[in-house]
Amino acid sequence: VKQLQSMGIWPDILVCRSDYPIDEKMKEKIGLFCNVKKEHVLQNLDAPSLYEVPIMMEEEHLAQAVCECLNLPCPEPNLEDWKKMLEDLHHPTSSVTIALVGKYVALHDAYLSVAEALKHGGIANRAQVNIRWIDAEELTPENLEEYLHDVDGILVPGGFGQRGTEGKILAIGYARRNKIPYLGLCLGMQLAIVEFARNVAGLSKAASIELDPETPDPVIALMPEQNGITNLGGTLRLGAYPCVLQPETLAHKLYGKTEISERHRHRYEVNNDYREVLTKNGMVLSGLSPDGRIVEMIELKEHPFFVATQAHPEFKSRPNLPHPLFEGFVKAAVAYEAAGSSAV
Repeated sequence: VKQLQSMGIWPDILVCRSDYPIDEKMKEKIGLFCNVKKEHVLQNLDAPSLYEVPIMMEEEHLAQAVCECLNLPCPEPNLEDWKKMLEDLHHPTSSVTIALVGKYVALHDAYLSVAEALKHGGIANRAQVNIRWIDAEELTPENLEEYLHDVDGILVPGGFGQRGTEGKILAIGYARRNKIPYLGLCLGMQLAIVEFARNVAGLSKAASIELDPETPDPVIALMPEQNGITNLGGTLRLGAYPCVLQPETLAHKLYGKTEISERHRHRYEVNNDYREVLTKNGMVLSGLSPDGRIVEMIELKEHPFFVATQAHPEFKSRPNLPHPLFEGFVKAAVAYEAAGSSAV
């Protein structure tokens, strides 16, 4: 604080991180030496969960202190929704294991938003979500059963480049054949289409042109207007885009509405030349751009939960407002786990 004051920055409130309670005498001393009101010296103790911190800060009257400094009224906040979320978080009634199959799993923070969104989906279903981090490069046809035989759901997140994609395709096929709940995000949708095209639609050499520019069946490709653009940023679809969900699809049921908006960051799209062969073999194009040109979401008819999206819904999920896709995915995983337990 002294160093800040030497630069002309005078704090009005001090929030003090501590692993033990700060008594009134200590607060008074800190306030005196830092020229801050004692009532504005607040403790921020270690918390069992990050989501506990807003409640702990309210108990320290942080909002009241801020409003005082800004000469604003401070009505009593309604935190019942947040407290209910914490109650569900700390008292789960079931437990599921989700396989997150990626290529950056050595650094879990690379998929932090996805992991948190899974946790949000778990809270909504009063389920503890245990993530099994699986390096896609390690998956082979021989060890697939060993890695995935006891999971309750499989998620393939976004990513770029060829490394690990064949392992992800193997995991997607395993989820499809064994009726295990599957959620694909961005690349996870594109590879779901590649897997389906190869192993269901009979296009054995199908691929994305990102992975195999010479493939005879480019089920994932650039849109015609993107061809010839060499600057990667010029072909990326970035930011929020609208999507129209088709009636009577699982996606429509999960969102509870027809028109949605999701955030994107990707370059390649579903090749419209292959729409007919995909749908004829049982794939549902459940979400389209408003003009119908771009496939945004897909699902499978003969599967309890197989949903994939070009978007990144994890960025819109919140602890007390889980994203519908993650909430639905975890719900399906809970049902799958319960069915397995009953069978045993």
